Amino acid sequence: MPPPNPIGFRPEFLDFDRGIRVGKLEDHERITRILKLALEARHAQPFVTERWGRGMYWQWIGYLPRANRAAKPVSNQVSFGCSKFFLMISTEERLFRCGLQVERGYVKAPRDYRSCELRPDWDWHRLLAALKPKGPMEREIDRLLREGFLLHGGSWESDAAHFSRPDFPGVAKLRRLLDAAPRTHWAGFQLYYAMREKEVRRTSGPELVDSMLAVFREVTPAMNVCMQVRLAI
Repeated sequence: MPPPNPIGFRPEFLDFDRGIRVGKLEDHERITRILKLALEARHAQPFVTERWGRGMYWQWIGYLPRANRAAKPVSNQVSFGCSKFFLMISTEERLFRCGLQVERGYVKAPRDYRSCELRPDWDWHRLLAALKPKGPMEREIDRLLREGFLLHGGSWESDAAHFSRPDFPGVAKLRRLLDAAPRTHWAGFQLYYAMREKEVRRTSGPELVDSMLAVFREVTPAMNVCMQVRLAI
């Protein structure tokens, strides 16, 4: 067997004007394949890759354990109800985000988006139940915020809450904020590490891949709190 190609991902593939480049690349350059293979090797189980975007550049990419989705009695054909590792480019903030995402979808979905409506078996319900004082999720959020992670929660369209460690109000208030997201808006929760454009540019491609995988490792305990089928740590 020939040796595998070295990682060919490059920092310019994180484009702060257009998104994450995935098109017209070799397999050893494509971040979707690099991270999926690494996660499957680390956790010894298959992952599903999801995305938001089109063409050569995607704005958001998610990776979810297939076993957790398959365990859902109602929603095993869709990925909205599953906790995910994610990476994204925020072109407005000019930030690269990487971490954990749990989606709520719509509580009351438009007619054409019934599959995106919150169901009783979504991981969102486990997240909300875990947001209680002195619980494991509080410990994980506190640990990650101390390590420089950030938190985003609520509507994706408006009125979202953004917290760092100094201004985090606690898990009880966070749960109330998440509960208050408008029923007709898409909503969710992200616990992530952010890199600014200058930091990305001065980091090599392999180092960026290592950083993404390190972030995924750091958020795995919090992700396990939200899932039916947990990942080995």
